Amino acid sequence: MAMETVAVAGTNPEIQKKNRIQVSNTKKPLFFYVNLAKRYIQQHDEVELSALGMAITTVVTIAEILKNNGLATEKKVLTSTVGMKDETKGRLIQKARIEIVLAKTEKFDTLMPPATAAPDAAAAAASTDNNKDESKKVIA
Repeated sequence: MAMETVAVAGTNPEIQKKNRIQVSNTKKPLFFYVNLAKRYIQQHDEVELSALGMAITTVVTIAEILKNNGLATEKKVLTSTVGMKDETKGRLIQKARIEIVLAKTEKFDTLMPPATAAPDAAAAAASTDNNKDESKKVIA
């Protein structure tokens, strides 16, 4: 059964591969995903955020940050459960899954600097809100 889930999950990203972000709440910090989503919206006019289990709250937070800053609008929200094999117990467990598709707002381009100018500067500017030490490095 786990192989079927992997096969289904493997075919869907092939279609949406360019603008899909699979979020984990253990691998990268929150604003890494926020900045990545901004860049994907800049390049593709929309982004698909997806997560399983405990990472669902992270995806919702990312979507709300982008919406509250006027950068994105909610296009679609899908929830489902996915059957996965528990490696420690060897049995099938159900995990919650969410997919949120966000579209670019009309004022996105006025709020965000162009990607061709300095994509690293845009990411650094966005991260300065969270880390004062980094902002000193950017300024210095």
